[in-house]
Amino acid sequence: MKYAQLPCEATIRTLPFYLAMEEYLADRYGNDDDLFFMWQVRPTVIFGRNQRIEAEVNVNYCKRHGIQFFRRKSGGGCVYADGDNIMFSVVMSRVSDTSALFKNYTDSVVEMLCSLGFDACASGRNDVLVCGRKVSGNAVYMLPKRCIIHGTMLFDTNLEHMLNAISPSDSKLEARGVSSVRSRITTLREHMPDLDIERFKKHAIHAFCSNSVLALNHRDIAEIYRISLPYYHPTWIYGDSIRENHTLHRRIEGVGEFRVCVSVNLDIIGHITLSGDYFPLADLDTFLLTPLKGCRYCRDAVSDRLLEKSINVSDVIMSLTNLDFVNLLFE
Repeated sequence: MKYAQLPCEATIRTLPFYLAMEEYLADRYGNDDDLFFMWQVRPTVIFGRNQRIEAEVNVNYCKRHGIQFFRRKSGGGCVYADGDNIMFSVVMSRVSDTSALFKNYTDSVVEMLCSLGFDACASGRNDVLVCGRKVSGNAVYMLPKRCIIHGTMLFDTNLEHMLNAISPSDSKLEARGVSSVRSRITTLREHMPDLDIERFKKHAIHAFCSNSVLALNHRDIAEIYRISLPYYHPTWIYGDSIRENHTLHRRIEGVGEFRVCVSVNLDIIGHITLSGDYFPLADLDTFLLTPLKGCRYCRDAVSDRLLEKSINVSDVIMSLTNLDFVNLLFE
């Protein structure tokens, strides 16, 4: 693995730049080695591709306190980042077993933390814990030939902003047996106060890359800025608003939290939206939701349509079976 190094790493850029940098590296260096880089942003809330901003982000609080908010293209949940919260990004070759790929990455993060003396372990589908509390959450974004994994590393952070800028649902907290975000998370600094953030970053680079570097230049930066522009568009940030006839909410352990909105006209499905913190493996509309338009809104009809179109839901949403998907639409 190589470390993708910007010419002026001390420069703090906005979140869309780093998301676009991931895409640029995946496209420009699609046949090369796996790539890793770290980044930090000014206070920012980052929410998943299929999440509803009004359910996940305290927009008024963010605006009052100068906290930016952006939607990313990967699935997963909502996170808060600031200058003391280091973000990790990895661009690697896509493989058929996405779960194993994800696990290998979180295991490597655990190994890196343990080598510094932290009591770290992987948890669930995407978390890394230190002393039983979360310091890292990760998400995956699948491209045709490459895979992007990115996540948080809570070296330190402004807990007041974190607690007030994001709004996790009660069901998500109850599923983990905790009463608040504060009781579930921790920071590296809490467990190792003398660890310097720059020393930690150098250690991470050495652990993942053995000091092998891919040096980017100013032409690369210009192209990354160009790619980042759509992330600023209000339509992308806020999403489309449609009339909802049926709204269902459910959490499936090990898969994610789902909010399903189905627009039905005379018993015929007109439109479906599926928001939540699950991990999409392919374009949701193209391979799952659009083929259901025009189908009768009943269990048997939807099940038959999935069979007719040869749709395997687990190929579109990680770990979600066809039966669980049908249950989401009707329970």
